[in-house]
Amino acid sequence: MPVRSLPITERATRLFLEAIVDYAGLYPPASVSLLTAVRNYANYRGGGAAWLLGRFVCPANLLADFSQQADVFLPRDAGAIPWRLTAVGSGDVVSDLDAITAFNERHRVCFDEVGALVDSYEVKAASVDDIGRIDAAIPADLTTYIEVPLTPDPRAIIDAIGRTSRRAKLRTGGVTPDAFPSAESVVRFLAACVETNVAAKATAGLHHPMCGTYRLTYDVQPPVSRMFGFINVFLTAAHIAAGGSHDQAMQLLSEQDAGNLELNEHSIVWRGADGARLFDRALLQRVRERVLVSFGSCSFSEPVNEARPLGFM
Repeated sequence: MPVRSLPITERATRLFLEAIVDYAGLYPPASVSLLTAVRNYANYRGGGAAWLLGRFVCPANLLADFSQQADVFLPRDAGAIPWRLTAVGSGDVVSDLDAITAFNERHRVCFDEVGALVDSYEVKAASVDDIGRIDAAIPADLTTYIEVPLTPDPRAIIDAIGRTSRRAKLRTGGVTPDAFPSAESVVRFLAACVETNVAAKATAGLHHPMCGTYRLTYDVQPPVSRMFGFINVFLTAAHIAAGGSHDQAMQLLSEQDAGNLELNEHSIVWRGADGARLFDRALLQRVRERVLVSFGSCSFSEPVNEARPLGFM
């Protein structure tokens, strides 16, 4: 009996990549101006790959400037989908929350329908004690991602996050080779999140779909380094969530050959050295909702343009 064809919005690759890229053009290595970033985001929202686009990543202390630059681009039609933002902490939680409150109140006052909304906040923690202080200071209804150090072992901090309603944040790279964590530490972070039912997001160094050696900046003579691919990281999260082995997780995170991925409407299959692993639609959707929600990238075009020829589009 033939398998029925699925609507595009229900296909495995669509569920896997829906709203996966939080656009962080203000951050290195792109570091574009605020006006350029706003224009880019407006263009991406209107493009054919808009379904991959998540939030606009904005420093909390630039939210007032964002309002000035973005007002002309924001939707004003009744029922239009507002721009959603994640505000990145400045180190002063009280000041950040004041800025977020002022931003959301301003946009509710200015538009009959909300044109923009900060509904996510990102902060850093260095210890278990920090988690309690952060949780106590932030309203319960503000989705909060807490970036944790990956060494020596983030399990205790992730355990602490699991006792709150907050989420974790994984830094996967930067603009210098030493900014990239080991594959072991990434797998350990993802496993801890799965075991403690803590949702997370990733950030930095995930411009490319597959693991490989790439330039780290847009300079004429940029440093190069081995980078994780966002497909690798998210499929590794799915592998761990499905009870997969540590050894296979390490292999999948380091997979460089997109030819070992088989895509169809109902699943993504990875054919690794130790056998095939199937990720069905239900698993991919669960991972995106409950394990690894999105990743921040200073480029939207690179992830999209490189995923397209691999068949993910």
